[in-house]
Amino acid sequence: MPIDFTKKPAMDPSGFVLLADFIPHIVQEIRYYSTYNFIGDRIDGYEEPCALLTIEAARALKDVSSEVFVQGFLLKVFDAYRPAGAVRQFVLWGIEDQDIRMKPYFYPELEKQELFAKGYIAKQSSHSRGSAVDLTLLDMRTGRELDMGSPFDLFSEISHPDCRTITDEQFENRMTLRNAMLRHGFQPIDCEWWHFSLADEPYPDTYFEFPVSARYLRK
Repeated sequence: MPIDFTKKPAMDPSGFVLLADFIPHIVQEIRYYSTYNFIGDRIDGYEEPCALLTIEAARALKDVSSEVFVQGFLLKVFDAYRPAGAVRQFVLWGIEDQDIRMKPYFYPELEKQELFAKGYIAKQSSHSRGSAVDLTLLDMRTGRELDMGSPFDLFSEISHPDCRTITDEQFENRMTLRNAMLRHGFQPIDCEWWHFSLADEPYPDTYFEFPVSARYLRK
């Protein structure tokens, strides 16, 4: 089905929560608020470095957090709700922008246009429906992320969850995260070990536009 770009994205954040308020011990590194991302600039709509999710997804993620906490891990979130305007920025960057300054860090093996065909960037993102999250595990003993075999947003086959060119330990780390997410109602995708969406999402056909901002959420 073709994407309807004329449909006005929703602006009502009443079904969303701030993860830092909802989940104890959540760690956040919101990459699209920073300039260290595949574009190299702060992304449109990221007004604060905070993670937002629908209430339903946050509840499920809280259960994941409780499970991994007793194993000695914390959840570290890179991205959650993503405004539809941010996705439009991704699309325009991929089609029109000739800037490839971040290519060595995020897509060294691919041309920009391939990122869409291979599924790394979507023209309409599940993140904008508010129930998708990009995350990893942090070891409480060391204070470091578990070694997953590739960093967040490395667009490469080595980032596919089922890649076996990584070490056994790296694969087991991926499966620890994946299995915990699956047990609590999230679904993975086949090209990014860090991305999960709530299977029973509350807004399956709605794409939101309001900014990533605790201030906006509390209005």
